[in-house]
Amino acid sequence: MTVVYHPSAVEELSEAAAYYDARLHGLGKDFLEAIDQAVTKLQAAPKRFAIVQDDIRRCTLSRFPYAIYYRTTGDLVRVLVIRHHARHPDYGLDRG
Repeated sequence: MTVVYHPSAVEELSEAAAYYDARLHGLGKDFLEAIDQAVTKLQAAPKRFAIVQDDIRRCTLSRFPYAIYYRTTGDLVRVLVIRHHARHPDYGLDRG
């Protein structure tokens, strides 16, 4: 499956990695690796994760308080949001 990121999700990813790296050198890299591992899992079995709204699914990270919200269409996984658990539950779910 091909994975594409919504432009806002790319920004969220960069901001979160920068935040973690500012707290502890190398932690931003660990965050990005956790995202990569999660994306690999959802690529392999995209329907494995729970639907949270309409056709949007959620894959949570184990080490960091973040989740990846995505939808699938055919052979495409579209990452809509990379959201911290403290954000409003509806944040980013209106992205196309």
